[in-house]
Amino acid sequence: MTIPELNEFIKVEFPQIVDEFEIREISKDSFVLGLMTSQKHLRPGDTVSGPTMFALCDVTSYIGLLAILGPVAQSVTTNCSIDFMRRPEAGLLVCRANVLKLGKRLAVFDGRIYSGVLEEKPVARFSVTYAIQLNN
Repeated sequence: MTIPELNEFIKVEFPQIVDEFEIREISKDSFVLGLMTSQKHLRPGDTVSGPTMFALCDVTSYIGLLAILGPVAQSVTTNCSIDFMRRPEAGLLVCRANVLKLGKRLAVFDGRIYSGVLEEKPVARFSVTYAIQLNN
């Protein structure tokens, strides 16, 4: 799926996140999304919450799965592991997910989350596994 097709799919299937995430790059095996954090994403001390970063890595991996396989809305997260390495600043978070394995029933992604730009040191690293439910 292309970025416009992905945006349309999200608008129809997941309208609750339409204004949350920006699809920045889609390639064969790498996907980049951005999230502009607001007050609702912050913990005391103006640090970005763990659940916000979980959502970003999960949605980035899901967008990657959609980009590769097409509209597989029923695919679900079966595992997610996150290492929080540095304090994320409020503002833009950028997430890159890479495909490690794409099988018939499971897709495995890993990636990094950055405060601001991709060239900076990551604030978190993650691994996400999806169970693939092909639409029949």
